[in-house]
Amino acid sequence: MPRRISASLSILLLSVVVGAGCAVGPNYKRPTVDVPGMYRGAAAETPPSSERNATALAHPKTASLGDEKWWEVFQDQELQTLIRTALKNNYDVRIAATRVLEAQGQLGITRADQYPSLAVGSAIADQRSPAIGPIPAYEVSLGQVTASAAWNLDFWGRYRRATEAARANLLANQWAQKEVMATLVANVATAYFQLRQLDLELEISKRTLGSRSESLKLTQTLEQHGLSSLLDVRQSEQLVYTAAEEVPDFEKQIAQQENAISILLGKNPGDVPRGWKLTEQPHAPEVPAGLTSSLLERRPDIRESEQNLIAANAQIGVARSAYFPQISLTGTAGFETPALTGLFTGPAGLWNFGASLTQPIFEGGRIKSNVRFSEAQREQFLLTYQQTIQGAFRDVSNALVAYRKNREFTIQQQQLLNSAQDAARLSEVRFKAGTTDYLEVLTNETNAFNAELGLAQAQGNELIALVQVYQALGGGWQQ
Repeated sequence: MPRRISASLSILLLSVVVGAGCAVGPNYKRPTVDVPGMYRGAAAETPPSSERNATALAHPKTASLGDEKWWEVFQDQELQTLIRTALKNNYDVRIAATRVLEAQGQLGITRADQYPSLAVGSAIADQRSPAIGPIPAYEVSLGQVTASAAWNLDFWGRYRRATEAARANLLANQWAQKEVMATLVANVATAYFQLRQLDLELEISKRTLGSRSESLKLTQTLEQHGLSSLLDVRQSEQLVYTAAEEVPDFEKQIAQQENAISILLGKNPGDVPRGWKLTEQPHAPEVPAGLTSSLLERRPDIRESEQNLIAANAQIGVARSAYFPQISLTGTAGFETPALTGLFTGPAGLWNFGASLTQPIFEGGRIKSNVRFSEAQREQFLLTYQQTIQGAFRDVSNALVAYRKNREFTIQQQQLLNSAQDAARLSEVRFKAGTTDYLEVLTNETNAFNAELGLAQAQGNELIALVQVYQALGGGWQQ
């Protein structure tokens, strides 16, 4: 009997060794993708102009804004506090974290199929039977303690391929979580800059309203003394009302923007603390984009898409393994005796060992169709992966162009404001000297007010474009 057990164990070990090196299905190889030599819209040279870009200055060709931590890009202390609160409390981030835990559990379930299952059990039974004809009455007590094992041998790599797919799904969920974090960082920063833009526009409107109210009082005084006409008074009132109507509108937008930021923070609507003014937020004239090839490793959505492709590739092996026989080993050992006092003695021992092989013969095309289904899914994820990469390069190009052109627009808007303010000043001087009517003052004051609001919008758009560049380059998830 011991020789038989040794022989069985030897066969089992040999089977494990042979089966460990065999796994049907294609091994994953990263597909070739069309990566451009440089980002469209990137400057030929992007010299950094702030202390935080000292590293980029040392390595101008390889450094990228996307490699920087979000707190290095967004240096406003209040904005940093808002982002940290959002990363902790935002519901999308928390949901993504639970999906990672779910994928970890699924990986553990799938990986367990590679190993044998063990179980122990015990039973005690007492039976009494009355006398039946010539058979006398009897009473039997039976005790049993057993341990059983079962193992589906992974000759063809079915369970290993399934584990490979589950591991890739886990990594995909982890990269999806990083994508949610990066998007949240970008959304909070964008919303904050929009809020500071509205604050600046409200400040401009209130300051303009105060100045025009004083001008209206002066015009009314001149009209009372016959030095001005009632038309001049009415035109001066138009300037006041134009500035006054902007105040409640901006106040409404500010309250709504604060509510939106509060939701991003995982809080109920409420006030949002402010830090630096819009014009004080640091940003370089140009941003380093880095190597195009590094985008494939840095963008969370690209990494997630590739892990989905890896999982689909592994599922082909799972599907193909169904063509081959399934081999199972089972065994039971224990003790059984009617006398409990002798339960663990030699004569009470019992054991059995068995092996089974199941080879599919006819499945009505199920296995073949399942393989085709898995191959089609892999092709779908391959196309999705390639599409994601193209979309990433488009995002970077759009963001770089937007940042540069918004900066150029801001410079022109500043020049427009300077001219409009000077024209308004000269019109006021001409009106007081009596060489022109108030219509000229009205026109130039309106132009100056609109130009100042336009400059605030341009400055806000420039900062928002910086956020878009940072997000497009794959930044924001690094913690």
